[in-house]
Amino acid sequence: MKPVFASLALIALLAGCAANVGGDSSFEEITAASYRAGGPPTLTLITMVNNRTGSGGHSSLLVSGSEQVIFDPAGSFRENGVVERGDVLYGMTPGWVKAYKSAHARSTYHVVSQEIPVTAAQAEQALRLVKSNGSVPGAFCASATSAILAQIDGLPKVKSTFYPIQLMAQFENFPNVTTTKLFEDDPDDLSGAVRAAGSTQ
Repeated sequence: MKPVFASLALIALLAGCAANVGGDSSFEEITAASYRAGGPPTLTLITMVNNRTGSGGHSSLLVSGSEQVIFDPAGSFRENGVVERGDVLYGMTPGWVKAYKSAHARSTYHVVSQEIPVTAAQAEQALRLVKSNGSVPGAFCASATSAILAQIDGLPKVKSTFYPIQLMAQFENFPNVTTTKLFEDDPDDLSGAVRAAGSTQ
């Protein structure tokens, strides 16, 4: 493995950007879990940022259209009650979205959410793209997310990148972006945080 990719893999593993090792949910489970949020369609880039170095650890994309899902490429948010197939998390109610962010926000990382309004057609295109993408190798979360965004008609041009912070910087220049940050002081135990968050659903 070349040094740059070895470094990416190490950073990704620590932050939650690792190859998906869980099994896929069935199509029946996906259908049963489907959730549509109220309000206009949106896309939200979610970035996990190291509190000490400012480097990015993980990128994911919340898509809210005819249904609400999180594209979590090479993500670690896997637990009983989470319906997932091909790195797409289904049934992302407000409670599950909150749990997802809270599980990643901890003593060493905070979570940056950048939301933009989109048309219904753009949201549906994003849904099709993330569902057809398939599972992503470890350390390729920003690469996969930037590739999805680059294909959506009518969005500003997105350059391919392996670095979550570079993708976040590009997204910050999108029109009408709303940025929020989540800081928590939990221990560095993603699986425990997922279980705790999921128990409230």
